[in-house]
Amino acid sequence: MPTSTASPVLSITGLDFTVGTLNILSGISLTVREKEFVCIVGASGCGKTTLLRLMGGLLSPTQGKVEYRGRVVSGPDRELAVVFQDYGRALLPWRTVAGNVELALEARKVPKAERADIVHDMLSRVGLAERANAYPVQLSGGMQQRLQIARCLAQAPQVLLMDEPFGALDAMTRQSLQDEVARLCADAGVTVVFITHDLEEAIYLGDRVISMDKHPGRLSETLEIDLERPRNQLTTREDARFLAYRHRLFDLLPPGH
Repeated sequence: MPTSTASPVLSITGLDFTVGTLNILSGISLTVREKEFVCIVGASGCGKTTLLRLMGGLLSPTQGKVEYRGRVVSGPDRELAVVFQDYGRALLPWRTVAGNVELALEARKVPKAERADIVHDMLSRVGLAERANAYPVQLSGGMQQRLQIARCLAQAPQVLLMDEPFGALDAMTRQSLQDEVARLCADAGVTVVFITHDLEEAIYLGDRVISMDKHPGRLSETLEIDLERPRNQLTTREDARFLAYRHRLFDLLPPGH
C-alpha cells in the first residue's frame, strides 16, 4: 500500500457539479497518491460516474478543480485512461483485437515498425495473444473487457479510471479479472480509481475504499484497507479484517444501495 507520504497524482479541491438546478456533487475534496488503488462505492445516483468523468477531463466542474500532477485537468489527457463498463461500445467492431490495441499506439504516434511487438506484449498480458486476428463480436464479454483494458494500458497511462468495469460479467469471470487488473496495474505502476457497487470487490481491490452519500453526492467515509498483497480470492475474503471492513461498509450502504 502506498504510504501517506507518497506523491499526489490526482488532487480534487472544493469540487461542485451542477446541471441546471440539480446539484449532483458538492464539496468534493480528495487526493489520490502515486500507485494507489482507490475504490469508490455509493448508492445509485450519488454521482460516482460523474466524479470519475470529472477526474478524466470528460466533464468540467461547476466549481472547484481537478489537478493531475499539479496541473488543472481541463480536458481528456492520454495519461488519464478511462475504462468503461460498456465494453461493447468502447471497442471498434471493424477492427481486430490487435487493431483495437494498435489504436492507442497510433494516438501515441508510436512508429509503425514498433507496434506489432507492443501489441503482442499487451495481448499476452491479458491472455488474448491467440485471438489477435479475431473481431470483438467473436469474443466473450470477459475477453472484450480484457481487450479494452489492454488498449487503455497501451496508452501508457499514469492513471486508470475504471467505471464499474466488471458489473456486467458473471461471478467467475469477474473474480478472474479482479486478479488480472490488480496484477497488471501493480506491474505497470499505474494509479487506479475504481468505481463499483460491489462492497466486497472494493475491499478486495482497494488500498482505500471511499463511500459516497447522495443528494447531493459527497464523500462520507474513508476506510484504509490493511490487507496484504497479492490478495487471494479465498483466503483474503475469509480474513477477519476483510469481514470487519465488509460489516462497516454494509452499515454505511445497506442492501439496495
